Amino acid sequence: MQGGVPIGKCVVAFKPSGKVIEVEVGTILMDAANQAGVEIEVPCGGQGRCGRCKVLVEHGPVYQPPNVHIPSDEVEQGHVLACQGVIKGDAVLFVPPREKIEYIVSVERAPEKIALPVKCDWRMEPTIRKLFVAIEPPSLADNTSDLDRLKRELARQYGIKDITVSLSLLRKMAHTLREADWRVTAVLEMRTWASGDQAAPRLIDLLPGDQTGSSLGIAVDIGTTTNVVYLVDLLSGKVIDTASAYNAQISCGEDIISRIVYSRRDGGLQHLQSLVVKTINGLLAKLASRNKIDLREINQMTVAGNTTMIHFFLGLDPESIRLEPYIPTVSHPLPITAREIGIEINPEATIDCLPSVGAYVGGDITAGVLSSGLFAADKLTLFMDIGTNGEIVLGNSDWLISCACSAGPAFEGSGVKHGMRATAGAIEEIWINSNTYEPTYRAIGDVPPRGICGSGMISLLAEMFITGVIDKAGRINCHLPTPRVRLGEHGPEYVIAWGEEAGIGHDIVITEVDIANLMRAKAAMYAGFSVLVRSVGIDLSDVEEVLIGGAFGKYINVEKAIQIGLLPDMPWEKFKFLGNTSILGAYTALLCPDMRREIVDIARKMTYLELSADNTFYNEFTSALFLPHTDLSKFPSVKRLLEGQKVAISQGAV
Repeated sequence: MQGGVPIGKCVVAFKPSGKVIEVEVGTILMDAANQAGVEIEVPCGGQGRCGRCKVLVEHGPVYQPPNVHIPSDEVEQGHVLACQGVIKGDAVLFVPPREKIEYIVSVERAPEKIALPVKCDWRMEPTIRKLFVAIEPPSLADNTSDLDRLKRELARQYGIKDITVSLSLLRKMAHTLREADWRVTAVLEMRTWASGDQAAPRLIDLLPGDQTGSSLGIAVDIGTTTNVVYLVDLLSGKVIDTASAYNAQISCGEDIISRIVYSRRDGGLQHLQSLVVKTINGLLAKLASRNKIDLREINQMTVAGNTTMIHFFLGLDPESIRLEPYIPTVSHPLPITAREIGIEINPEATIDCLPSVGAYVGGDITAGVLSSGLFAADKLTLFMDIGTNGEIVLGNSDWLISCACSAGPAFEGSGVKHGMRATAGAIEEIWINSNTYEPTYRAIGDVPPRGICGSGMISLLAEMFITGVIDKAGRINCHLPTPRVRLGEHGPEYVIAWGEEAGIGHDIVITEVDIANLMRAKAAMYAGFSVLVRSVGIDLSDVEEVLIGGAFGKYINVEKAIQIGLLPDMPWEKFKFLGNTSILGAYTALLCPDMRREIVDIARKMTYLELSADNTFYNEFTSALFLPHTDLSKFPSVKRLLEGQKVAISQGAV
């Protein structure tokens, strides 16, 4: 003991993995697990708020501080929270098996269906040029150096007067030139960046023979929940293939703030950075295998993501993003090379992260404003990216104003007991019979249901509200004459699918806790765009078009989204669903240098409204925590529907 604090080392063994680690006495259990390579998911980022990281102490002294999520009887049985338990000596710990997140979820699309969302003549200004160069071998009469010989031929054959070369390429140049008998392909990055300034082209590879027949790049969307990669043919402009996966950082927190908290732990930031790089590299490996390519052939990468995700990707400390006045380390990161960050493509390839506007309006939104066409719109347009974080932009070609609200990950499958991504087995739409309260649903892929995705949650919430299964506050009516409504482990719940029909071996339900999470998410979105339009002195009715981005945006049922108050009550023809506008913007910026410069202009001219500094946001949020809203006059179509339901019930028609 020193000053009342235990000192020394202790040995910690983990079951059933059998991994053993030596740590300092006083180490948090979760940190010991990380050092040992034992995965323990901490959805709240290690704040002790969720209680979902319980482990069992089989032997040894581990102190569990008081916590509402772990009652005293469980502590007596040896249960502790991994994020809170303090190791005080040699210990043996059992980590209960949990349902694994399927991190690699490949998604294939027909390439012809993915087209550039804006017009650009990208062939006139290619970012990557692959040039075949036949070089005169050196002789006693011409003893020019290898690099100067290459430069001389590039100038003579292609008018390129100078290039820059890294030390790593210089080290292999002599061997490559001679092995290739002085007939090589120079891979050049034409360095015209966002400012419009031109620099000398950069040699990023030197290949034997004529390899000018192909040129590859990748566009990446680093989402809080999902990462998406497009493999792009830079010669034809086509998307060759796509893949997506859960962001492996989910194990360290389901939302941005939880992950920022996690990053403050010893080694936390490095761990988060390694997880997102691991996710992207896993997707790249799948694409390479499926398309029979060498990852070294990929010579450029463009990345879109919210400000925090880009900080994690680059290994930058994001702590100041969550602290007033909410300032990021950088808004427009300088280009880096793949070698610097560990992305397994051509080590010299440039990785270009798109610019952000503020702490909570990132490059995914500037990319979305580009790909949606909002930057050139004549109409007064409202753009919303509905995901883990709800970002909103209002304006047209003359002006833009933006804000962000913490919608949470509920609509992306996290924070809901049986929530999942929109993959095979996900319930995507539900109808409830008003007489029997029996549901009818449709699952993606026409296979037994395994859970419910975002579009299904919106549909379910609306149906439960309209049929009276829940009231406007989201409380389940436990007096309905149906076995579908029951008291579960976490309070009242509604059974969507019985175990015998589900593909997971047990009932699929939605709980009041789930409903509360969904209602907070929809309330944040509604409050966000309500405050934004008011801030510029207009009414929602003045908006001429509403553009919806986000991974599941194009699957949203407008009618149902209005019924729960997620979208404003407007004519349906005003809504346009665009899908993942972030990855489309990254794809556009990858291929079109002029559009890459346009994104910088978008970021510069966009005003950022900090909602935490607007006193009206909390009031709007509170009012929107009901279905569809406390002020039903804002939702005339829903009001008419509810009144019609009452009349029908009174007449026995329903």
